[in-house]
Amino acid sequence: MRADFNVPITKNGKVGQSEDFRIVRTAPTIQYLIKKGAKIIIMAHLGRPEGKVNLKYSLKPVAKRLSQIIKQPVKLSPEIIGVKTDKLISQMKNGEVLLLENIRFDKREEQANNNFARELASLGDLYVNDGFAVSHRDQVSVSVIQDFLPSYAGLLLEDEIKYLGGVLKNPKKPLVVIIGGAKISTKIRVIKNFAKVAKRILLGGALANTVLKVMGVSVGKSPIEPEMFGEVKKFKLTDNNIVVPVDGVMANNFNAKKGRMDALADIKPEELILDIGPDTVKLYENILKSAKMVMWNGPMGLIENPVFARGTRSLIRILAGSKAQTIVGGGETVQMIRKMKLENKFSFISTGGGAMLEFLEGKKLPGLKKLVSR
Repeated sequence: MRADFNVPITKNGKVGQSEDFRIVRTAPTIQYLIKKGAKIIIMAHLGRPEGKVNLKYSLKPVAKRLSQIIKQPVKLSPEIIGVKTDKLISQMKNGEVLLLENIRFDKREEQANNNFARELASLGDLYVNDGFAVSHRDQVSVSVIQDFLPSYAGLLLEDEIKYLGGVLKNPKKPLVVIIGGAKISTKIRVIKNFAKVAKRILLGGALANTVLKVMGVSVGKSPIEPEMFGEVKKFKLTDNNIVVPVDGVMANNFNAKKGRMDALADIKPEELILDIGPDTVKLYENILKSAKMVMWNGPMGLIENPVFARGTRSLIRILAGSKAQTIVGGGETVQMIRKMKLENKFSFISTGGGAMLEFLEGKKLPGLKKLVSR
């Protein structure tokens, strides 16, 4: 089974409870397989060890957290392929779980190597992909292994396709889309896709700066992407389909301990726009009231600094109280929702970052190529 357990590890070498979302969401598939009497061998990665063994990226803390979540021991093989792994597998009983060490410790994983795929396939009888967040990668444990084993979608992957596919193919209308984050270059295709079907697209975060600049609004020294001006100009920015912030929280640097709220027209040349302001929150709230479906990806401000997290928190509270179907993705936003203990107030929270964006762009993800659903 392929899972995505690429989660933050704390300084004391643990997986924090607010950062274990992907592990928690994969647990139902593991528990389903346990009940069916399967011997479950899990492949996963952590970080970017660049094809070398690096204990900084060991899955040991993940194995410990997973065992707590599924309430049974999870053994960690100290290697991926080899004598120790073979011995651990030979000793497994039905319903037991073995986690292989970081699959990216082998450089062949990211080289789509057929021989490595055959070696991994020889460890099992069936393949289950439940790692949606890594399904946009054409890698051995994600896509190539499917050429050598009967391959199935896990429960989480099924949900991801059901909800995200529903937004694309059969959205409840009116559909309102919220797009935030750092760079418009990474989300321009998603915005283009939804411009055809969404009643409104609400922008926030640093990516809105580029759109504001094209519209002739001053953004001070906020980061922009001049190379995207041409693409942005293709949008009909005057027909109210794409909505930009009207005010913001400004400061002179990213580490500021307080911000200044003002209309964007009054930004000072030395200032950065680091969050949406209260007037923008009210504007967006009024638009969201009429929505039957809301899709949100990316924060509204620099939420790493609590001073600039208020806009994102406000939208989380608004959507948590909404009667619309609410679908959210993007690691930082999801983390904040979980810290606010409001995850149960949303219809669906995606585990995907890049995978979610590529799926919503309409791309075919390599990890879904040969999967059979239940």
